[in-house]
Amino acid sequence: MKHHLTSSVIGSYPIHIDTMRLMNAYFSQQTSSWDDFITQAVQDMTTAGITYVSDGQTRDPFIQLFTRKLGGCRIRDRTEVVGPVEFTEPITLPDQQLTKTILPPHTKLIGVLTGPFTLAKSCVDFFYHDEEQLCFAFAEALHHEADLLQHHVDLLSIDEPFFSNEMPPYAADLIGMITNRLSCPTRLHVCGDVSSIIPHLLDQPVDMLSHEFKASPFLLKAFQDYSCTKQMCVGAVRSDDPRVEPVEEIVTHIKRALDVFGPQVVQIAPDCGQRLLPRDTAFEKLKNLAAAGERLNGR
Repeated sequence: MKHHLTSSVIGSYPIHIDTMRLMNAYFSQQTSSWDDFITQAVQDMTTAGITYVSDGQTRDPFIQLFTRKLGGCRIRDRTEVVGPVEFTEPITLPDQQLTKTILPPHTKLIGVLTGPFTLAKSCVDFFYHDEEQLCFAFAEALHHEADLLQHHVDLLSIDEPFFSNEMPPYAADLIGMITNRLSCPTRLHVCGDVSSIIPHLLDQPVDMLSHEFKASPFLLKAFQDYSCTKQMCVGAVRSDDPRVEPVEEIVTHIKRALDVFGPQVVQIAPDCGQRLLPRDTAFEKLKNLAAAGERLNGR
């Protein structure tokens, strides 16, 4: 049976960063460019055959990537909130614009935002002293970034790993503050064990849900108890294990997901970002993932 699956990444990708070159540029007061590093990540993803690629989130870890450019934040050992969180300038937009110029034909671009709850949970708050207020301040700032990105990306993905540990009652309002009035499709990625919050995930104002079904295959059984009308991105290779899954193993796993979700499965991806994997391992996982998708699509 033919399907219409597209392969995707979640966000981060491991590449070699020449830190000495960047340090020399800094101390000689030269402008350092990350273009080569982004290009490395994008070329690996596209060579592997992935349809929806990111910029690899090469510039910073996924918290500092955003807080470094937001007003009211300073970075020491952790990000510290010392004033009103404000959007002051585009954050990931320049990297997305560069990525767009080097994509092969028919390859799609994902814009990735670290979610407001995860940002708040990862910071030390010296200003608001109220987690909910801080979350909504981050959400408002992220909406400005999303508003810019929607004109350049084919999908906007919000990464909220902290939801699997704790999902606040105002989660849908947070996510909605970002996705409201966006013209591009949206995805919510939550890794970890989400079995206890499935009903709340199904209510989130996004078009697609993404979870780590490969490391946590029991989630497939958990979702069987609910009627899912959202599109699904199925984690089909592990991001926490250097073993490269064979194509046949990936195909079998995706078929199990298709038995649960049927045509709602529209994307297959790694369980999470691949930053912590060796680069050659990450590439081979993506290559096999893409091959599994092609086989299921009957190509």
